[in-house]
Amino acid sequence: MQDGEWYRRAYFDDGTPLGSKTNDECKIDSIAQSWAVLSGVGDKTRSHQGIREAEKRLVRKKDKIIQLFDPPFDNSEMNPGYIKGYVPGVRENGGQYTHAAIWMIMAFAAMRDKTKMWELLQMINPVNHGKTHEGMLTYKVEPYVIAADVYAVAEHAGRGGWTWYTGSAGWLYQLIIDAVIGLKRRADKLYFEPCLPEEWGNVTIRYKYKTSTYVIQMIQEKSGSEEIQILLDNELQEDHGIVLADDEREHHVTVKL
Repeated sequence: MQDGEWYRRAYFDDGTPLGSKTNDECKIDSIAQSWAVLSGVGDKTRSHQGIREAEKRLVRKKDKIIQLFDPPFDNSEMNPGYIKGYVPGVRENGGQYTHAAIWMIMAFAAMRDKTKMWELLQMINPVNHGKTHEGMLTYKVEPYVIAADVYAVAEHAGRGGWTWYTGSAGWLYQLIIDAVIGLKRRADKLYFEPCLPEEWGNVTIRYKYKTSTYVIQMIQEKSGSEEIQILLDNELQEDHGIVLADDEREHHVTVKL
């Protein structure tokens, strides 16, 4: 349900809302805003407003984190379950829950906001947490794997939590392949819906399908248009995708953006 500039997250058994402007803690939750966009169910204008409010209130650029919600649970009488057992600002209790951070970035990709999508993706990239000695003194965990959570609590803000987390790694992979590069497979068809950052040049992908290999080159042309032109082995395709063949051959695909 819409609650001012964003959507509420949930309700307690007595009808008390969670993720509401009336709450002192967990006033805004990112998951409701992200999935209002990703599901396609939310009103477009309201959904876009909600995700931008979440970005404004939950993205902490200095610490390179995207909070799950804010403020964290601490002194209120609300009992949302186990997350209140964490220290405020740690893990799901107002820290960065990396699944949800990725969903927010996916939402901006779905909105075709390339600039914001790329800014946030670079921000949560663990490699960028560990690029400097000072950064590693803050992050304190491996910068080459994804962490399930990153702390927001003041004295440890930006510190990585549970690393080698395959759930978050899977979502990050899906974000890059499905939302950014835009490869979407349905049955024996491969569709292209890229949201490539302006800073990127051409992109080359080798895609294996059974016994066949598809060498896909995406070419960004500065036309300002969202139109996509696709050639499969130099033949223009009418659809936004190609039919995949299991023919032991190497095929060449050009996607002009």
